[in-house]
Amino acid sequence: MNTRGASRTILLFRVAVIALIIAMTASVWTTNAWLTQRFTETTRNRADLRLALYSASLLSELQRNSVVPQILARDAELLQALETGNFSGMSDRLISYWDEIGIAALMLADANGVVVAATEEENIGRNESDQPWFLRAVEENRTVFTVTRDLDGRFRFMYARPMEGEGRARGVIVAEVALYRFERAWAGISDAVLVTNGDGTIILATEPKWRGLTVAAALQRQTPEGAIERAIRLTSDWAIPSDAYLQGEAVLRRDQDVLFHGWKITSFTTYASIRERVNAVIALEIMGFAILLALGFYVLSRKNALRVALFQRESDELRALNARLQREIAERERVQETLAVAEQTIAQSSKLAALGEMSAAISHELNQPLAAMKTYLAGAKLLLRRNRPEEALSSFQRVDGLIERMGAITKQLKSYARKGGDEFRPVEVGPAIASVLSMMEPQLKQREVKISVVEPDEPAVILGDRLRVEQVLVNLIRNALDATKGVDQPRIDIILSAGEMVVLSVRDNGPGIDHMEQLFEPFFTTKQPGDGVGLGLAISSGIVTDMGGRLTAHNGEEAGAVFEVQFPIYMEDPQAGETGHGTD
Repeated sequence: MNTRGASRTILLFRVAVIALIIAMTASVWTTNAWLTQRFTETTRNRADLRLALYSASLLSELQRNSVVPQILARDAELLQALETGNFSGMSDRLISYWDEIGIAALMLADANGVVVAATEEENIGRNESDQPWFLRAVEENRTVFTVTRDLDGRFRFMYARPMEGEGRARGVIVAEVALYRFERAWAGISDAVLVTNGDGTIILATEPKWRGLTVAAALQRQTPEGAIERAIRLTSDWAIPSDAYLQGEAVLRRDQDVLFHGWKITSFTTYASIRERVNAVIALEIMGFAILLALGFYVLSRKNALRVALFQRESDELRALNARLQREIAERERVQETLAVAEQTIAQSSKLAALGEMSAAISHELNQPLAAMKTYLAGAKLLLRRNRPEEALSSFQRVDGLIERMGAITKQLKSYARKGGDEFRPVEVGPAIASVLSMMEPQLKQREVKISVVEPDEPAVILGDRLRVEQVLVNLIRNALDATKGVDQPRIDIILSAGEMVVLSVRDNGPGIDHMEQLFEPFFTTKQPGDGVGLGLAISSGIVTDMGGRLTAHNGEEAGAVFEVQFPIYMEDPQAGETGHGTD
């Protein structure tokens, strides 16, 4: 058995080694592809950000220098010198402007195109009448921007504006923009950057030999390469989709508009950093697999030495487990005895809780009639003091009616557990609504709630108990009042309609109902502790069901909650009346 087990272990180890090598190959391949794509995307984003900064700085420099000719064209001393022909000290004046502005160069030419003052002394006396900046400025009579190329191949960027005196051009002021300084700044950060004009000609570049060429021609300017070099290049870039090749090396090309005369800025970034980062991660990954393989060999060599110690340890653990099991059995017996005592205590607590919930329910249901009685008694007392006994008698009659209502409510609390068999009579729902609103008038005025009542032209009659119908209405209106406590303009709509069924809807503009499925369960409430115990809707649902109806609720389309009570309509025909009877 030992020899067979050892052979099986060796076989499993060989299979594990082969699986590890396959997993390593697949992981290295996947990691290379994924990291290459990710690092390439990061490099693209960084290149785009650099181009945005380059473009913004280039555009800012052009816009900043565009106002220089406009300012100098109004210089009184320069105009006077052009009119009088006395240009002594004008070069010094241009140099003072040059120091303050930081521009590349300034020149002043007379009406014949002869440079009469300049920040660079070698330009004085030259005839520039054939230069584009002079011709365009005189012809268009405004500030013009031109690009010219000097003998050493560098492009010069000029803003020129005519200087007028006595209604005619006296000369032209020229400001040269120092854009070539950007070439030096870009060369120290990016691999290669160039700017093309609207015709596609390169006018700025970190590679001087590119100036004056198109981008396609510039990319073709690279040293020849042999077949071996081409093969190395292709195999080194097998996972990177190259945009172009510079000096035989794959590069990433990004373009962006400068928003100036159709100019465009382009950068070329090498993939060297991407390859280095990908290779570093792959090297770490391979090292990790190698460590795992070494650990596998180490574990296999140590397995036999640890087997005896493992058997001894398992034997000790079994003995300890047996002793612990015996202790747990004794502890469980003690817990069962304690559980029996706890069950008796819980049963007693449940009885006390049921008594407390019933007391709270009685208080919840009787609170509204008691509040109304207090208001009517206060009014009757005031009427008696004013010697108006007839009106006070009416208040006492209302109090008497409320006392009867309280008796009916306590009867209904009892009927929640045991359905009653009361005899139902025809009831008009409209007067019942008016009676409830009269009873709740103090609370409605205190809250300043807008009540809207819509009733049909014909009386809506059902077969039931008026006190129970009023009790359902009181619960629904009171819930609507509670729901609109935090609303700026509280509103309650009571809509009564009669067709095949009598439908009574109570709508509010509160926040609506969250737990619709538990709404009619006993003792479920969304109110704060002490504001209700959750029996009002459960009792109301039972009352409506006893009378053959149905109580439902849903949230309104815009806001608030809608409670809808449906009763079978009462028909005077005896057979119809028997059919609408709601007793069990």
